[in-house]
Amino acid sequence: MYKVKQAKLTLEDGTVFMGKSFGSEKSVAGEVVFYTAMTGYPESLTDPSYTGQILVSTYPMIGNYGVPFNRKENGIHKYYESHKLHISGLIISDYSFEFSHWNAEKSLSDWLKEYEVPGLFDIDTRALTKILREKGSMLGKIEFGDEIDFYDPNKENLVAVASCKEREVYGDGEHKVVLIDCGVKNNIIRCLLNRGATVIRVPWDYDFTNEEFDGLFISNGPGDPANCDVTVDYIKNVIEAEKPIMGICLGNQLLARAAGAETYKLKFGHRSHNQPVLLEGTNKCYITSQNHGFAVATETLPNDWEPLFTNVNDETNEGIRHKTKPFFSTQFHPEASSGPVDTEFLFDEFIKNIVESKK
Repeated sequence: MYKVKQAKLTLEDGTVFMGKSFGSEKSVAGEVVFYTAMTGYPESLTDPSYTGQILVSTYPMIGNYGVPFNRKENGIHKYYESHKLHISGLIISDYSFEFSHWNAEKSLSDWLKEYEVPGLFDIDTRALTKILREKGSMLGKIEFGDEIDFYDPNKENLVAVASCKEREVYGDGEHKVVLIDCGVKNNIIRCLLNRGATVIRVPWDYDFTNEEFDGLFISNGPGDPANCDVTVDYIKNVIEAEKPIMGICLGNQLLARAAGAETYKLKFGHRSHNQPVLLEGTNKCYITSQNHGFAVATETLPNDWEPLFTNVNDETNEGIRHKTKPFFSTQFHPEASSGPVDTEFLFDEFIKNIVESKK
């Protein structure tokens, strides 16, 4: 018989959910958000874009396949999207205390405790998600008896927290790509390495203008893009130099801001594996993996820029491109991990732009 401790989740509107602990018994506060993926919790929990957030899984049972072995390949973790857990807390409906998978090393409970991340189960996540759907993402706190204050992570520069601290190089391919790490997922690096790139990974505020490179890649990351003005200034230099640029998620917002557009906070964000996006000018619809709380205000794009993809559900921007130059970005995740890889071909487009620019 498993012994569990009671704890409570309190939302800023006063709503309280009582739950049972299966992670660290540590009180935490953050922004409460939900994601609708049915699988992929090892990838999601290690996604730096979730920094400062208490994550609610809408899928009812979590933990049944444990946590994979911590192996490295090409200098990065093979089965994780970063080197650690980034969520502040995890809220689920039903936790599986027994796990079974050929690649499992430990239980989800042990993993959460290892990184001092609390997890609560036996919570009505459908009712909780309905509140978040109606009122939007809101602040919340997990408490184990002691009282703590609410905390708004979006007031902090979360990119500075999630970004690497030093310049790192991966691979020895023919195409040199500077990757601005705003909280990059490992699969972005894998996708670039698989396409013959040497990846020069640099911190979010690193001056890479003296680097020799063929293209610029702007990664995903957490928080408000308005906190990254120094990054935007470096991106503007590359735009002026007309070197190929690709961005993902926060990278889409930063490229837009470098172009002169504005960004804004979504009501509850997009966090799932099943977001449909339409390629502008066509009837092609792709199912995408997403994790973001901010978006580009399409109507503020300058005349020489245009939308590349649009979300079919709420018509928000899902990507931009320059009309004549090799600059484009997506709000969704073409590299997925986890999620559908229907749009991974966009990495090929980026490399193709680099090859063309060398001619």
